[in-house]
Amino acid sequence: MKVALLAATGQAGRTLIHELSRRGHQITAVARHLERLPEPLPAGVHPVQDDLGSAERIADIIRGADAVVSAYGPSRNDPRFTSDEGYTDQLPAMVERFIDAAGQAGVPRLVVVGGAGSLWFAPGVTVLDSGFWPQAYVPIARSHVKAFAALRASSINWTYFSPPMLIQPGERTGQFRLGGDELIRDAQGNSRISFEDYAVALVDELERPAHERMRFTIGY
Repeated sequence: MKVALLAATGQAGRTLIHELSRRGHQITAVARHLERLPEPLPAGVHPVQDDLGSAERIADIIRGADAVVSAYGPSRNDPRFTSDEGYTDQLPAMVERFIDAAGQAGVPRLVVVGGAGSLWFAPGVTVLDSGFWPQAYVPIARSHVKAFAALRASSINWTYFSPPMLIQPGERTGQFRLGGDELIRDAQGNSRISFEDYAVALVDELERPAHERMRFTIGY
């Protein structure tokens, strides 16, 4: 499979590069700073430098791909990340650009690395409104809600993959649970996943589509 991976140098992007490569897929890894890609680059990775600022340019890059994966997120190193929704709203603006580009290029599918805030924590209560979501991450959660809405309103074939409340580097176990719109928690009430297992599930979805034009989530 030919996969175009947008914003490939963050934690999610880098982990996806390794998972896609180990399964033999061809990857176009798009990034503003190519020096931040894994070194050495795994087999099957073609790096492309771009700032993702133009839908037309993105369409040129992704044309011919079997699927596009967006791992884009505003930089967490900017102090506005935890205080300014205007800053984190780069995310829905970028997702709208990716939707436009996918339509122009005729790519069969767009999969977006999503957020947990819009998942149901309890009946009628989202994670964002549950009282358990960290205040510092409210801006990015609200921006993810807008990105999800943009996908739902689009005419392309999209998938939005929400992580649980905690995602961090860890082990690739291949043992996890999938769900739809409700937060997944373990017997102790924890909601978590490793980036490695998140990548396993996302590539599984690319290989065996089960959540087209819908959101799904993951957890242990």
